[in-house]
Amino acid sequence: MNVAIEVIGGVGLAGATAAQFLRWLRVLQREHYVPSSLRHFVARWASPPVAPARRPASRRRPVTGTHIAMLFLVLAALVRSPELAVADAIVYGVFLPEGLSLRGRTGALRWTRRLATTAGVAVVLALLVEALGLAARQPWIAGVAIVWAVPLILEVAARAVQPYQDREAGRFVARARERLTRVAPTVVGVTGSYGKTSTKNHLVQLIGPGAVGSPRSFNNRAGLSRAINENLTDGTRVFVAEMGTFGPGEIRALCEWCPPSIAVVTAIGPVHLERMGSLEVIESAKFEITERASTIVLNADDPRLAGWVERLRARGARVVTAGSSRDDLDVRVVVEPSRWRVIVDGVEWAGMEPVPGVQPTNLACALAAAREVGAEREELVSRLRGITPVANRSQVGRAPSGVTVIDDTFNANPASARAALDLLCTLPVTGRRVLVTPGMVELGGEQYHENLRLAQAAHARDVELVVVGRTNAVPLTRGYGDGARRVDRRDEAVAWVRQSLGEDDAVLYLNDLPDHYP
Repeated sequence: MNVAIEVIGGVGLAGATAAQFLRWLRVLQREHYVPSSLRHFVARWASPPVAPARRPASRRRPVTGTHIAMLFLVLAALVRSPELAVADAIVYGVFLPEGLSLRGRTGALRWTRRLATTAGVAVVLALLVEALGLAARQPWIAGVAIVWAVPLILEVAARAVQPYQDREAGRFVARARERLTRVAPTVVGVTGSYGKTSTKNHLVQLIGPGAVGSPRSFNNRAGLSRAINENLTDGTRVFVAEMGTFGPGEIRALCEWCPPSIAVVTAIGPVHLERMGSLEVIESAKFEITERASTIVLNADDPRLAGWVERLRARGARVVTAGSSRDDLDVRVVVEPSRWRVIVDGVEWAGMEPVPGVQPTNLACALAAAREVGAEREELVSRLRGITPVANRSQVGRAPSGVTVIDDTFNANPASARAALDLLCTLPVTGRRVLVTPGMVELGGEQYHENLRLAQAAHARDVELVVVGRTNAVPLTRGYGDGARRVDRRDEAVAWVRQSLGEDDAVLYLNDLPDHYP
């Protein structure tokens, strides 16, 4: 290479590396700094998922810009052309993967201390690779390798930073532990594959003054310690702690410094199956919340949780069963065509109007837990009338155009998706019914089949389908068949809804993947 080309190539590689760092740092941040998440997202952006091997595919895996860039990289190696390799790396680094933006539409990069520390370690690692290239007199090969290896470099950096972050987080945990000891509230821990946040919010509403819940989905160590340090005030009688997990041992660790005397488990399902591997691992991880609790409230409509009852009672724990469908439960919210019946210990406490967006089993679990912390029947019956759905979870409203809108964009799992589709099909509208969705994620080997079944259910019920993005485009379009509409982004779907639907129509927005998903 001559000097001019070397300068242009060096500046170009530096810019391409910076662009890749910005892209993948944002992915890492949005995925809560879980190092292995970068590998999953590299695979997602390289190409959308296709049908499992055991199911014959009817179309080839689409070719993306990343595939073309990889082909040119191989070609450059075969013809031993550093210029071609450098040019290819610059194009890849600046422009690809297509759709993974530098700034982000749904969540911009936030330069927190953790992000800056991780980025700093990653830059040092990249410079070490470049130094090795210089020592071997192959600086261009090193520069090209760095551009392509940014996700790997960031994963190594995130793992290196993790012990430091754990020590820093320990200080906030120590403050939270001290505050819990001083305020001494009754701690109710809530976990489950889904329904955690709704049950937590219903429980706080039912208990009323003196109850504090961890905000939003603050359900890991950092979020829960922050919730306690910022929100637990003197006089708090009950603290409702949502507890989530990405793997075995996390809930047990939370309970060591935030021990619940009452534990609520809402459901066992394939959420985070991609990370945990099997339903048995998920069930074992959720069971950890029962280890320190003296009273456990279980959604016994769930067959796996129903299997816990005798196991826990044999241990000496008090077990309260809740749900909607079985007759032998301690607390039931029975669904009838025009009302819900609240039955406690076989006695009907109240009848209530159905609340769109509220799942009866979650309400039953919250009611059972509220009784266990000492709430009286009269106040509970009174507060049942004030129960509201959680924001962005099956909330029904009306757009200015007159279209009936179901907002279920916060997240989605197979059970909640079925319930939301049921709600769409029971709305009192006479026109079109439309489902707008990117599908469901983090379902591991079940993800293809669950999205396929969702699309099939929509088609069978004459619901039009708008598929957003490409993450689940293959199973959704195949499940629905002819007539599925495709858009790249949710705002395109919203624009189509505003243009195409009117006051006799209804639309369900199911799930809303952030834009670090393809």
